Amino acid sequence: MLLIEKLRGLGAGKVNGPGGRLEVGETPEQAAVRELQEEISVTPLELSRIGRLKFAFVHGYHLECWVFRADAHTGEPEQSAEAIPFWSAIESVPFDRMWADDREWFPYLVRSETFEGRFVFDGDSMLSGEIYNDQGDEKELKSGACS
Repeated sequence: MLLIEKLRGLGAGKVNGPGGRLEVGETPEQAAVRELQEEISVTPLELSRIGRLKFAFVHGYHLECWVFRADAHTGEPEQSAEAIPFWSAIESVPFDRMWADDREWFPYLVRSETFEGRFVFDGDSMLSGEIYNDQGDEKELKSGACS
């Protein structure tokens, strides 16, 4: 799994998947390719859209993200001003350095199972969340289950 340590912006200092914001007129797929090229000098191949995540922060900020999977790429990952890329074995993903929601949707990504999730955060703390797979199965996360 190719991950990054984010160096600036929302989540700076955390580990995450590479990616970023859509530019005007871009599709989510086009943005994913551009962001990986800009952030870590990699071009994903055979990109497939796996998930959609919606985030709400108690201070009013909202964010929608698309999750993609690519099982091949060209280029060698390189550090940029935005990110330090690194490879992690799937069984060793450093969830303790990531956003709390990542632990919830990551298994769907690994299985190539489409999903949607909604999460509420207060700063770095996940207050609640829910996730649905492509069969409509729902997993509701209560605040006591969120770490």
